[in-house]
Amino acid sequence: MGKFSKKTIVDNLNDKIVDNKDVFNIVYKINEDIEYRVSESGIVTILEPQNHKIQIFFRKIGFKIPRYKKLEFDEYSSYVFLQINGVNTIENIGEILYDKYEDKANPLFERLLLFLNHIEVNCNYIKKI
Repeated sequence: MGKFSKKTIVDNLNDKIVDNKDVFNIVYKINEDIEYRVSESGIVTILEPQNHKIQIFFRKIGFKIPRYKKLEFDEYSSYVFLQINGVNTIENIGEILYDKYEDKANPLFERLLLFLNHIEVNCNYIKKI
């Protein structure tokens, strides 16, 4: 039961998608509430605010708590994240990724779908349009 199948990946996409072709036509855009930086080498760093009441309180009394938690993507994740523009479908992003990285990107769509699902559902960095 612990093995992933194509159906499992599709089920985890939060929508009632019945056909794998529908998955490839999903379009994402970057959540406008997210703050991120892109380095000269193309690496994306997500800046998540640390503004919980307790963190704010401890900052006021002199503790050095950073205002942002920084999450740095790797080369592949950064490249995929920068392709999310509200126009590119998952299929387009996969093709662009393959054109750049060729066989290094394989298993392409399995990894791509899991990554996009994670940054949508768990992190809220992107959203479907």
